[in-house]
Amino acid sequence: MRKPLVAALFALVIAGAGAAPAVAAPATQPKSVTAPVSAESAAAPAIQAVDFAGTVALSNCSGSVVRMPASEADDPALVLSNGHCLETGMPTAGQVIVDRASTRTFGLLNSAGTRVATLRASKIAYGTMTDTDVSIYQLTSTYAQIQSSYGISALTLDAAHPTAGTAIKVVSGYWKRIYTCNIDGFVYRLKEGSWTWKDSVRYTSACNTIGGTSGSPVIDNATGKVVAVNNTGNESGASCTVNNPCEVDASGTVTVRQGINYAQETYQIVPCFGLDNKLDLTRSGCTLPKP
Repeated sequence: MRKPLVAALFALVIAGAGAAPAVAAPATQPKSVTAPVSAESAAAPAIQAVDFAGTVALSNCSGSVVRMPASEADDPALVLSNGHCLETGMPTAGQVIVDRASTRTFGLLNSAGTRVATLRASKIAYGTMTDTDVSIYQLTSTYAQIQSSYGISALTLDAAHPTAGTAIKVVSGYWKRIYTCNIDGFVYRLKEGSWTWKDSVRYTSACNTIGGTSGSPVIDNATGKVVAVNNTGNESGASCTVNNPCEVDASGTVTVRQGINYAQETYQIVPCFGLDNKLDLTRSGCTLPKP
């Protein structure tokens, strides 16, 4: 997770926009960033132009309007962010939130990063900080309504596990900033405070995300699809504490990488949503933690 937004702002002033690690805007929370792309573009073989279209700004974090590969135009749209960005506060270790009413609003951005609309949630479809750090909101608008009104398509979640070395962009709707780097590798277990996340994405050092980027989509440059959601980084070099996650390998060896930032994979979300974008944690292939 990341430092408070006030601290992040201070870091920007004294060190410049690229100096501090990524984090959520409020008190203690992980970071994130994302970039948008239409469903049609995502299917094209050419390298995608990653911009802000489809990303959103939350009150304390970043996020994006997302679709599953099989989502349809008349399905209620979904917004992806971090579990630690929930308006109800950070879930405790082991806690899973499902189908909880919400009226949270999101500022929808166009390709230039201009806010063009306010979208509203009908519920928190899913939220947790166990094994992963994710929140998925269901909106009162459909994909077709958003496309028709604002000309903006949802980002598509990739159904496949990401690959090391992949060129990526982390797109922050909160800061209206895009970070460019590569997937450096994967972490067997990433521990931060009382939370443990499995098979996390580690960035190369160029993605030096800051507070408020929590929840940003991580976009594969070649496909334009979302492969992860930005969530945290080690700020001060401490080991396994809040804002200082540590890596733990399968043999239990702990590694601390100060200044390195991380994301949580999103491919495992895809099997858990079925017809009409309904969450079903009993579906075949769904491995998300259950309540």
